[in-house]
Amino acid sequence: MALRTPPYLAVFLLSASVLSYEVLLMRLFSIIQWHHFAYMMISVALLGYGAAGAIVSLTQQRLGERFTGVFATAAGLFGLTALLAFLAAQRVGFNALEILWDPRQLPRLGFIYALLILPFFCAATAICLSFTRFPDQIPRLYAADILGAAAGGLGSVLLLLLMAPASALRWTALLGLVAGALAAWHGHRRWIGSGFALVAVAILALPGAWTLLQSSPYKELAQTLQISGARVVAEVSSPLGVITAVESPRVPFRHAPGLSLLAETEPPAQIALFTDGDGMTAINRFDGHWEAQAYLDFLTSALPYHLLREPEVLILGAGGGTDVLQALVLGARTVDAVELNPQVVALVEDKFGAFSGRPYSLPGVRLHIGEARGFVETSEAGFDLIQVALLDAFAATSAGLHGLAESYLYTEEALGAYLNHLRPGGLLAITRWVTLPPRDTLKLFATAVAALEKQGLADPATRLVMIRGWKTATLLVKNAPFSPGEIAALRTFIEQRAFDPIWYPGMRPEEANRANILDRPYFYEGARAILSDQRADFMARYKFVIRPATDDRPYFFHFFRWQTVPEILALKQRGGLSLLEWGYPVVIATLVQAVVFGLLLTLLPLWLFLRRQAGTGRGAGGLVVYFTALGLAFMLVEIAFIQKFILFLSHPVYAVAVVLTAFLLFAGLGSRVAERFRQAGRSRQAVGWAAIMIAGLTILYLVGLPVAFRYLMGLEEVVKMGIAVLLIAPLAFAMGMPFPLGLASVAARTPVLVPWAWAVNGFASVVAAILATLLAIHWGFNAVLILATLLYLTAALSFPRTFG
Repeated sequence: MALRTPPYLAVFLLSASVLSYEVLLMRLFSIIQWHHFAYMMISVALLGYGAAGAIVSLTQQRLGERFTGVFATAAGLFGLTALLAFLAAQRVGFNALEILWDPRQLPRLGFIYALLILPFFCAATAICLSFTRFPDQIPRLYAADILGAAAGGLGSVLLLLLMAPASALRWTALLGLVAGALAAWHGHRRWIGSGFALVAVAILALPGAWTLLQSSPYKELAQTLQISGARVVAEVSSPLGVITAVESPRVPFRHAPGLSLLAETEPPAQIALFTDGDGMTAINRFDGHWEAQAYLDFLTSALPYHLLREPEVLILGAGGGTDVLQALVLGARTVDAVELNPQVVALVEDKFGAFSGRPYSLPGVRLHIGEARGFVETSEAGFDLIQVALLDAFAATSAGLHGLAESYLYTEEALGAYLNHLRPGGLLAITRWVTLPPRDTLKLFATAVAALEKQGLADPATRLVMIRGWKTATLLVKNAPFSPGEIAALRTFIEQRAFDPIWYPGMRPEEANRANILDRPYFYEGARAILSDQRADFMARYKFVIRPATDDRPYFFHFFRWQTVPEILALKQRGGLSLLEWGYPVVIATLVQAVVFGLLLTLLPLWLFLRRQAGTGRGAGGLVVYFTALGLAFMLVEIAFIQKFILFLSHPVYAVAVVLTAFLLFAGLGSRVAERFRQAGRSRQAVGWAAIMIAGLTILYLVGLPVAFRYLMGLEEVVKMGIAVLLIAPLAFAMGMPFPLGLASVAARTPVLVPWAWAVNGFASVVAAILATLLAIHWGFNAVLILATLLYLTAALSFPRTFG
């Protein structure tokens, strides 16, 4: 028996499970691979939708006659393939580090892409078929689709709060099965519903070992567990990440980044903490005797404590508490420690409290749970020393695997905020890894120079000090010129520890490159060039991108230059490929594959379809312009807002879930209001006013969001999420109107082209999902938003020619 009314509830549940799955894939691939794979998931999802539109175009009559069975089967298959496709994808053996020298890696990446398209294709087939089966109900179906997706975005965060990511994946798959079963029972195909119920039971009964996450063998955690006797002693999970604690009694950890070769003491026993299998931090054994922590005075990060007397210290990114111990052992009067993840603090203070000595509970220490940048922006306190901890892993940094990861800790605006919270004579200290040729050290130095100049401080060269050891470098920025006494203390510090100066006021060229000797004093030469009037020319000619990061382009770890690639490839036989930044090429490869898959799965089938349908190609050119512009524009805005709201909401998962939810929720409401305009015959005017509203709001947000974020960042996370939704609401409402109005107009005039419009829009969205980040790296997110505004205006201008 065929359904006579649209399956609104099934569409709602299916859309909820699809978006929840999309957000979960971002978390899952951040765990098993690296961060830059997360945004590939948005492209994969959209490509699945575009391919489904193409297939429905070619087969809609046959599928429409079997609507109930096809809808229920496709929805249920989403639930099944959502689990199986990910489990298969993580076993493919893809390694991003080998993508340019191992010809097997690109096909493996393509295979992962193809696997993950399957569940989205199944879900989109069901939803797209609903649009073709009930063309007069498109606005209501679109609203059910959008509202369901919004619920799924928030639901994904709730699942990650309640359970581990692998368990959340199971429950998301089950929700898809429920949608399929519901449609089957509503259409009296109960045998299909019963089959999905059995599949759901089987998924729940799967042994936990079958769904274990298999992290890349090249991540720090996987490498650490290869040590004889190393074992996991605790693991906790939240939307902020999977925290894994490891002990190694047989081969003790000695985590002391950049420890001087002249150090006479070694670190005490340690427990290692990893976030998503990477970014190791250590919990030191502390029994109240400070002698065991003496090694902390032989790190480059100890320098500021030799220039200040009993400072009041702010530590950003306190992690396992080692930086807190360093501050106390070196004479800090008070320590304010900021840590984002409360589960890390719970492990340090509770689970391993007897081992760690509970550093966050020691006299003079105040703990703050929150995001580092947000804490500084909203704090009214002043400090003698602000120390930004070394938060990331050396292996990932040196391989360029954070190249597409945004970081608002190292931007011009961030350094300016830190400087504003220093007391007179105070110091900002930032420690980074030493990579060769110099990259992030010089980029950090350039960012500090730009931050000082932005504040109108004269002669930045007198306010900067930078030193390096064999593996780490520490930058000091002062809100006043360094005094001769401080320079003398600096020289004593580096001579006693065999560190090298990179820059200090009055430094002579011959003082560089004495202890940790390189072929040339690259660091000193780079710092001197950045401080000279030849800075712009030096940065333009340098082998890597070292221009300062900003909040608009927060890609501090992006160093890739195309013109350097041939030189690096020529050094392949001498190990030169290790100099290549891998994150950027992987995303370029993903974009190419997205275009190829999109052409093969959407545009090619539809081109064949149009050739078979006499007369249906009339007006198709205008249709392509309209729906391509909408697909590009909507996704460019969405990705730009996800990135901008990472700063406000403290973490990518929160930003993705909240921004997607807000856009989908209010775009859904906009689509419902759009129905009234369609019924009144005012679709053209509605699209025009929506485009004008989008343009006006975009300009307002470009100016107002940075100011609003600065004053609101210190609020509770739940409150900030609510504010984010309210900020996005009017823009999303306007963005929700053009697509359903255009689609309804197509359905009224040429119903057979509805899937074609869907597919073209989906293909454009696939490309835009990846392109948005690449454009932002080079031009900034403000430019991306301006481009999106122009595309909306283009769509509005094309509407009359296409549909009227």
